[in-house]
Amino acid sequence: MYFDIEKDGIKKRIDILHGTSEDWEDAMELCWRTFRLCDAKDYPAHGCDSFLNFITDQYLKKMFLLGRYRLYLAKDKGRIVGVLGFRENNHISLLFVDPGYQGYGIGRALISTLTSYLSGETRQQYLPDNEADKILDVLYERNEKPVITVNSAPSAVTFYQTAGFVQTHEQLEKDGIIYIPMEKQL
Repeated sequence: MYFDIEKDGIKKRIDILHGTSEDWEDAMELCWRTFRLCDAKDYPAHGCDSFLNFITDQYLKKMFLLGRYRLYLAKDKGRIVGVLGFRENNHISLLFVDPGYQGYGIGRALISTLTSYLSGETRQQYLPDNEADKILDVLYERNEKPVITVNSAPSAVTFYQTAGFVQTHEQLEKDGIIYIPMEKQL
């Protein structure tokens, strides 16, 4: 799937793809770089360490390789410019867009892709290209919950609200990670 974007008179074609094992390291690097530039200032040092530990955890990577943790990627000419990671079939645990690409609608396109996938619309469109990952997709049990959940960074609450999410709880903190639980009805 792809979509065209335009900002400040510059047009680009952005591909939305199912993340593969070859994409993992670059995707996590984008998340870390974007977190440091956009979010780290709002977190204590141990919160930044907790986030880095999460994205570099070998168990998370193993779950990804087994198809139990999923990624959708936005790419500009093969370069990853957006990442959406989800678990438990309906919980967004990572959503980062390269700062140079923010404001183009990439985050909303990634959420729309996940929403379409979870609601069963155009399911084939979002399957990976290679057979091994297609098999994992068949094995991946889809959660039938009618919501998508996210623990939003304080700086991202407005973005999620404009994408149809509502706050479900006051701000919380765990291991230095500050977040606001939100959900979106499918």
